[in-house]
Amino acid sequence: MTFKFPKLDALLYVCNRIVSRIPNHTIRCGFYRKVMHFQIEKSSFIFMGAFFYSPGNFVMGANSIINQECRIDPRGGITLGRFVSISAETCILTADHDPSSSDFAGRTAPVVIEDYVFVGTRALILPGVTIHEGAVVAAGAIVTKNVPPFTIVAGVPAKPIGVRNRDLNYTINYGRWFW
Repeated sequence: MTFKFPKLDALLYVCNRIVSRIPNHTIRCGFYRKVMHFQIEKSSFIFMGAFFYSPGNFVMGANSIINQECRIDPRGGITLGRFVSISAETCILTADHDPSSSDFAGRTAPVVIEDYVFVGTRALILPGVTIHEGAVVAAGAIVTKNVPPFTIVAGVPAKPIGVRNRDLNYTINYGRWFW
């Protein structure tokens, strides 16, 4: 077995197995900003147990939350807007393999989650998706296509089931010291 990326593997091990379990948000986010090169606004929170697939390519707007045990794959680029709430155990992917490729080639596509989006527990967001302003992704949904503004989607694959109030004016700020 040949190890092609020992420094990257070591960095991801430290990030995902050690730092993500430190019960202090300030220390974790300091590591994410300085070592992983993530752009995280100071008013945003990443709870314990978040698992990242690579350094860089991650932007998190003001007053946003990533809850515990989420899997975040920024290889293709992830942008979270302001007032975004990502619930526990959500998975956001930006990379996959082309099943039609003779050599199973990898490919990436960015994920964009705009302002005031709420993503329910254990949702899966696939590469290349944009979830537009004010949209809601129900728990357990698999998002394979863009979600229009203020649309509520659910199911596998996610389909529109409702419309959200357009007069959104709230702040997400429930970070906890030991989460």
